Amino acid sequence: MNLKKMTCRGLVVSMLALSFQTAGAGMIGAEQAAPGAAQTDRSMVLQVLARAESASQLEAMGVDPNQARERVAAMSDQEVTQLASDIRQAPAGADGGTVLAVLVIAAAIWYFAFRR
Repeated sequence: MNLKKMTCRGLVVSMLALSFQTAGAGMIGAEQAAPGAAQTDRSMVLQVLARAESASQLEAMGVDPNQARERVAAMSDQEVTQLASDIRQAPAGADGGTVLAVLVIAAAIWYFAFRR
């Protein structure tokens, strides 16, 4: 019986001692959930600008690559996020017109070579 009393008293004391630590729950915004999202988008855009192909295309259009990097650094987080989204959604290669042209030419060759 003495063991039960001591166990109950120990549990009561631990419950009272540990109950003073409270946790607060609440809604948080997207900025708090992912605070580095704008910074990662900005670094991704700057990495794209650092590529040799991008730099040569910018120079062909008359834009200095260093000036483009400075402009990206001056953009707001929302603008950088939109630009990064546009870069991610851009097609990675050709538009598929070349593949279509090759298929049409191959079909024409096959048609004229095997017709009787």
